[in-house]
Amino acid sequence: MARNPPWVLLIVVVWCLVSTLEASDGDSDPLYMSCVDQCQKTGCVGDTCFQHCKFSADGKAIDGPWYMQEPLYLRWKQWDCQSDCEYECMMTREEERKRNGERPTKYFGKWPLKHVYGIQEPVSVAFSALDLAMQFQGWVSYFILVYYKLPLQPNRKTYYEYNGLVHIYAIIVMNSLFWSSICHTRDVELTVRLDYSSATVLAGFSLILAILRSFSIQDQSVKIMVTAPILAVVATHILYLNFYNLDEGLHWKVMFGIGGIELVVWGLWAALTSHPSKWKLRAFFISGILTLCLTMLDFPPYKGYVDAHALWRGAGIPLSYLWWSFVCDDAVFRTTVNLKKLK
Repeated sequence: MARNPPWVLLIVVVWCLVSTLEASDGDSDPLYMSCVDQCQKTGCVGDTCFQHCKFSADGKAIDGPWYMQEPLYLRWKQWDCQSDCEYECMMTREEERKRNGERPTKYFGKWPLKHVYGIQEPVSVAFSALDLAMQFQGWVSYFILVYYKLPLQPNRKTYYEYNGLVHIYAIIVMNSLFWSSICHTRDVELTVRLDYSSATVLAGFSLILAILRSFSIQDQSVKIMVTAPILAVVATHILYLNFYNLDEGLHWKVMFGIGGIELVVWGLWAALTSHPSKWKLRAFFISGILTLCLTMLDFPPYKGYVDAHALWRGAGIPLSYLWWSFVCDDAVFRTTVNLKKLK
């Protein structure tokens, strides 16, 4: 495993692609389309009726005076007649397909997931929130270690030369997980843009951190040479998504590309390093491959709640713990090395 990590990565990724399932789009189903059209006219799907359908898109009542408006909390959640009709018709149609022994299908490119209190992807939201808590706990543990348990320089700076990068990483990853939770709660255009943009920043900075630490780069000019092209790619991608085309397919290709390169960098270092915690680095590398594989899987949600994306979010929780455990060990290791150099 430690000898040829890139080949293992390639084999696993190919297996994941072969395992990917395909499904037709349920939103093109005539019965579904008819249900949505009828719902928007009557405001009801069977015995379920929606207050939204009595209001226009700006929240004003259709059949009432101008001062009658949809409740503010409903408008804030951005649910409207069309969204409710599409969801209820999707669930109704899926129940019919299940009774007929048919497989679930996708609607607008996504598997049908059951909502909980208006939350679109409750399991993904829960896992993102737990991962955010894990990242925060890891960051606090690292902070206590380097500032209160390890020796400090006379100017109160740490001997760990990657301390600043670690703090920046912590802020970026927690920001990304926060917007991920918001987007999984309700994926309107604004939340999707914020989620994609923050994820791109995280991917880019993670790659920078991987290169600088793996190759022990200390020279400032070399750091700039490594950082500048990666930041250029990140900035270009964010500008493209926000001001030209919010292309989900392109976004995931960029994420896979950056994430794949990062894994190869960590994998090569894990194979060659004599770091005292190299086993954690190797475990992180293997777990990263399996986690990347989950993003490529595609299967109907279990019980209507757990899909491949939710599993990917869940897999990030132990991965975050492993990462911060290695960072703490690395801080101890580099501090010890630097103190020996001074003596």
